[in-house]
Amino acid sequence: MKFDDVVYKRRSVRAYDANQKVTKEQILELVKCAQQAPSWKNSQTARYYAIFNPEKLIEVRQCLAPQNQIVTKDVNVLLVTTFVKNRSGFTREGNPENELGNGWGCYDLGLQNALLCLKATEMGLDTVILGLRDGDALRKTLDISETEEIGAVIAVGYRSVSDVPAPKRKETEEILTYIG
Repeated sequence: MKFDDVVYKRRSVRAYDANQKVTKEQILELVKCAQQAPSWKNSQTARYYAIFNPEKLIEVRQCLAPQNQIVTKDVNVLLVTTFVKNRSGFTREGNPENELGNGWGCYDLGLQNALLCLKATEMGLDTVILGLRDGDALRKTLDISETEEIGAVIAVGYRSVSDVPAPKRKETEEILTYIG
């Protein structure tokens, strides 16, 4: 599949087929692709927690906003994405190198998550990135270190609907400014 085809085919899917299961091998392939994203000074601070255990999935879903619990009810795997704090965007001595500080860790994680979602599309999988969650509850449920910042939860599965229409996008001229 050509890159443009993958980009324009990708959708945030909110209805999954409970009978089709994602495998650990597929998740490994997604994360390996995500690792190819650039990061601040190649710091590679992104981390992924792949939850397959049915009981743990129930616990993780309870950390999500009610609407996201519904969206994820039929997937057999959730990914919780984090980044190591105070590394990306920081000097070796631990000082921020610009005004964004840990914003760079979040930026780098977003780049990786984007590649992961695009790779999922290429593989025939669907995803939705969920930001409405209780980070403290996720940290406790998954025993995530305080040295990591929780970014998002990504549902990965197979859509249960045949077509998900593309949302309307702004005109490119609204977001692009030419200088010179």
